[in-house]
Amino acid sequence: MKTILIAGGAGFIGSSLSKVLLEQGNKVICVDNLYTGSIDNIKGLMHHENFQFINHDIIEPLDLNIDEIYNLACPASPVHYQKDPLYTIHISYMGTYQLLELAKKKRATFLMASTSEVYGDPHVHPQKEDYWGNVNPIGPRACYDEGKRISETLTINYNLTHKVKTKIVRIFNTYGHNMDKEDGRVVSNFIVQALKGDSITIYGDGSQTRSFCHVNDMVKGLISMMESDDDVTGPINLGNPVEYTIKEIANIILSKTHSQSKIDFLPLPQDDPIKRKPDISKAKLELSWEPTISLDEGLNNTISYFKKILDGKITEGK
Repeated sequence: MKTILIAGGAGFIGSSLSKVLLEQGNKVICVDNLYTGSIDNIKGLMHHENFQFINHDIIEPLDLNIDEIYNLACPASPVHYQKDPLYTIHISYMGTYQLLELAKKKRATFLMASTSEVYGDPHVHPQKEDYWGNVNPIGPRACYDEGKRISETLTINYNLTHKVKTKIVRIFNTYGHNMDKEDGRVVSNFIVQALKGDSITIYGDGSQTRSFCHVNDMVKGLISMMESDDDVTGPINLGNPVEYTIKEIANIILSKTHSQSKIDFLPLPQDDPIKRKPDISKAKLELSWEPTISLDEGLNNTISYFKKILDGKITEGK
């Protein structure tokens, strides 16, 4: 049995990761200040004998006996990370620093969950890990983009300077159960709007592209990275390489929900990426990982989840 700390463990991806790691026989310590995470996401885990929840902001030091650390603690959608950009920057730097200090002290393996946002509005397509990105350092998305870039820099330098076992993944668009219905992400927005009969809001003309990975596949990728050989430090892209336009996603969801919602086209926000698609050759080679859940299957499950939320049959996260 390993003792595993998941920072941001009450969040969308973190809660699913917590559940799987518990099922594998580990002790899981979920650390979350509930800034964007929710107790509802981990309600079903609270009585598990090997699960512990600590309400804590990771910008403050922690002293726990652990074997592994997953750092997923950061607001991840524009609605949340732009709400308080200074806090987003602070948690990206100081939160990562505090967890790396803990990893150094306890000789734990540290996994940094970075993001495809480090590629900005890319000039290279699909995006490979050796692409340095096209990020506006003073734009409205920079608090997150640059925050994650400094998190990566901190992580690799703890590896080089202090010999901490570190790993970096870059997470591309992810969807599925435990998403916040009001977090402003494409899939959750479109599904909730379609189910409620509200207008589907597309920013731009809908020709911009994204690639969507189901959260169950993403969790497998994270665990595969943590369990990889010590010399596999990353960064490694984790995402689904099948690319769709935003308008295609909207029409697929409208069809699946049998919704009569209309589509409203609104101005594209500043610095919003036009294309986003991972090259996952490195993940296939070094982790033997690639997504297996199709968009069709994943959307069916996610629509069913949000139907239950909106009907009041379950609370978010159940």
